[in-house]
Amino acid sequence: METGFQGFIYLIPIVIILLTGFFIVKQQTTAIVERFGKFASIRQSGLNFKIPIIDRVAGRVSLRIQQLDVIVETKTSDDVFVQIKISVQFQILKEKVEDAFYKLQNPHEQITAFIFDTVRAEVPKMRLDDVFVKKDDIAIAIQRELKDAMLNYGYDIVKALVTDIDPDTQVKEAMNRINASEREKVAAQFEGDAQRILIVERAKAEAESKRLQGKGIADQRREISRGLSDSVEVLDKAGINSQEASALIVITQHYDTLQSIGADTNSNLILLPNNPNAASSMLNDMVTSLVAANKIKEAGGLPKENPKE
Repeated sequence: METGFQGFIYLIPIVIILLTGFFIVKQQTTAIVERFGKFASIRQSGLNFKIPIIDRVAGRVSLRIQQLDVIVETKTSDDVFVQIKISVQFQILKEKVEDAFYKLQNPHEQITAFIFDTVRAEVPKMRLDDVFVKKDDIAIAIQRELKDAMLNYGYDIVKALVTDIDPDTQVKEAMNRINASEREKVAAQFEGDAQRILIVERAKAEAESKRLQGKGIADQRREISRGLSDSVEVLDKAGINSQEASALIVITQHYDTLQSIGADTNSNLILLPNNPNAASSMLNDMVTSLVAANKIKEAGGLPKENPKE
């Protein structure tokens, strides 16, 4: 009985040692197993076993896509200092886990060095405006250089992005002032065009108004003349000669005018002769003027002034 118990006690350490040989590897991760300090095997995700004491897990390598952000300060061809933020997405190739684990001690520093070298080789060839326009070209150049260099170490460069371009503070303020001036210039131009259109349209409206007003006055005078002609014709049929008819029309117009002035409460005071003889005098003056004008026209026009006087 005692012998069996002692055997069980000796068996417990052996079982414990064997149990320590089991280990678990997580998904998207690989484990590097070394035997006596030398690379032995790569274990995939799941439950794995290593020889206790002889084998050890030297490290674990993630197969997930990782991202490294790097800020590079450099100068453009027009002597403007800029800070460019580069984001590089990379992944360890499953078939090259051994190279990725043993060849590079610090892969982040290696990738950062390549990024600095590429950016400081490309950006100094460009002006500041071209850096903003051609940021995709910079990203493609970084991805190309990194892919060729890091593939030997078991790393695949998935994507390189230029996520931010930050010029010097004074340069940004100057650019903002230039943009503000350009926008003010465009705004002033639009305002000037609007004022010009408004003035032109206003002039067109005024010209149209004058044209319609002139047409209205012409139509009014035409209708007045037609009415006077009809009135003279009616009076002539009634046995009244043209002179008497003209005198009657002038008197009628004279009193109509006085009535219109009196009907408007806002009209100013106007002194006009209001006796019937005044209308006759006005008619005689008109007839005399017309006769004189006809005689001058028949004589060949008004006499010319003497230039020597």
